[in-house]
Amino acid sequence: MARCFSLPLITRTMRSEFKALVTLALPVVLAEIGWMSMGLVDTLMVGRLGAAAIGATGMGSGVYFAIAIFGMGLMLGVDSLVARAYGARRLEECVSWLHHGLVLAVIVSPLIMLLTWIIFLTMGWWGLHPVIRALAEPYLRVIAFGTLPLLAYAALRRYLQGIHVVRPIMVALVSANLVNLLGNWVLIYGNWGSPALGVAGSAWATVLARTYMALFLMVAVWREHRRRGDAMPRVPFTFDSARLKQLLALGAPAASQVTLEVGVFGLVTALAARLDPVSSAAHQIALNIAAVVFMIPLGLSSAAAVRVGHAVGARDVRRAVDAGWTALGTGGAIMALTGIALFAWPLPMLTAFTDDVRVLDIGVGLLGIAAAFQLFDGTQAVATGVLRGLGDTRTPMIMNVIGHWLLGLPAGYVLCFVLGWGVAGLWVGLSLGLIFVALVLTATWTRRARHLTLAPGAHLPEVPDLL
Repeated sequence: MARCFSLPLITRTMRSEFKALVTLALPVVLAEIGWMSMGLVDTLMVGRLGAAAIGATGMGSGVYFAIAIFGMGLMLGVDSLVARAYGARRLEECVSWLHHGLVLAVIVSPLIMLLTWIIFLTMGWWGLHPVIRALAEPYLRVIAFGTLPLLAYAALRRYLQGIHVVRPIMVALVSANLVNLLGNWVLIYGNWGSPALGVAGSAWATVLARTYMALFLMVAVWREHRRRGDAMPRVPFTFDSARLKQLLALGAPAASQVTLEVGVFGLVTALAARLDPVSSAAHQIALNIAAVVFMIPLGLSSAAAVRVGHAVGARDVRRAVDAGWTALGTGGAIMALTGIALFAWPLPMLTAFTDDVRVLDIGVGLLGIAAAFQLFDGTQAVATGVLRGLGDTRTPMIMNVIGHWLLGLPAGYVLCFVLGWGVAGLWVGLSLGLIFVALVLTATWTRRARHLTLAPGAHLPEVPDLL
């Protein structure tokens, strides 16, 4: 049995982990930016239709993503389990986890589609601005059709990350943006003989791009297996309910955590849509910019989960702890720099979306708030990935409930609608929630790193239960 302690000095292992982390994380970060760029492309392409179209597209996309992210979050168990099996050189298990991840995608997709259409049918009860509601309804009706390819893509992506193959993910997202851009140009404005579908055309373009991504990664997995030959065994599909339960046991809390975090941002977007179209548009543009920046720690989080999980599978406690601290330190340094950039140069970012002076005026203030919470947002994201690598998805879930839903959202609502701060009040409330989650998850990792042990033959690290 081995034991190691937290807060180590910079060691040779940590220097080695930094190189491995960056090598794995850089394509993943670029892929995450590519993923978020699809939303930016949609917002940019509908911008010519006016502020209401920007607000409606953002609101519809945010609401759908708040639902679909649960299904995508279920796949977060795939990369951790595949990474452990890969670290232990159990290659047959890697492939079997992929099979069951795809089965889970098929099971969950109809449920997400049904819930999306229920929300579409009940939008009249939300109290949205009438113009925004009229444009958001057709967007939600269409976007649900991309659910199965979206979840299949998520399972395939997590599998590839788990076996340390990340370049195809990056290429898939970059090329999917081109597909999405072309689809938007054709379907929104009626080019090449297509009917001008407006906001609904943007949704159809997104469905097309997500289908392309899933097919691209299917081919990438097939080519990777073929390249490795006997090193990556051919495993016939055999359904194993116990394996599916294990995937759910790890993935469900992770999915709940991600859903709760994304859901609170989606709800805030819906609340912003109750304000005037200018405030809603400023919120959506600033949120898109902040979301693109967030892709950096999100990519680091995925890489950290794989590196820590790989070390756990190899029974290397020292490397697991060093991998966690390396990821947290790297994420903190990068996000401090992005916070400075958001504070110092907001206008060049905002004017890429609109030249409306009223929208720009509100947007500058929102990016100033975003600059203040960058360090905490990045820290909570990376800490979540580090803990997932240890097999702990329950603590981040609980802390997100407390931080975002019991602290941040109520505070934001009061500041916005009771004290009259407007959309800025919603953002201050979000900041309070992020600060709380970041501090608690960092403290959790510190304690677990001090007491981390790996017993011979154990599949999960033996760590003290903090909750």
